[in-house]
Amino acid sequence: MLTEGNRERLIQAAIEAKEYAYSPYSKFRVGAAFLLADGTIVGGANVENASYGGTICAERTAIVKAVSEGKREFVALAVTSDVTSAISPCGFCRQVIREFCSLDMPILLVPAGYPQDAKDGGVLNETMGGLLPLSFGPDALELPRQPVSV
Repeated sequence: MLTEGNRERLIQAAIEAKEYAYSPYSKFRVGAAFLLADGTIVGGANVENASYGGTICAERTAIVKAVSEGKREFVALAVTSDVTSAISPCGFCRQVIREFCSLDMPILLVPAGYPQDAKDGGVLNETMGGLLPLSFGPDALELPRQPVSV
């Protein structure tokens, strides 16, 4: 469950993760942090590459760090950048997040300069299902199929 204390810890972890971004090409730093069921927070930053296809976003960095250490019970995600309005994970990241996270998992989209005077610090509160409606996920692979005629 995302308590108020955990919410603030999660947001701060995403802001701190952004400091480690390697973005010499786009100059677009992003930080992300996942709250796990055991209370652990795993952060990640975007890591660019001169071969642009080799770039990995902050959200995927964080989720791969957690999953590669056997941690797969995600409670919430926070994402931030240097942009003064909240930004959302890209489509590729949304699909990777969908692989491991429930559709009702909270996703906090945090603007640069948090906290602001705006209500709730300007944070947009979303869910995985809200960001990726009608999504294709692991459960779709278990759906019944019509027989294939050969």
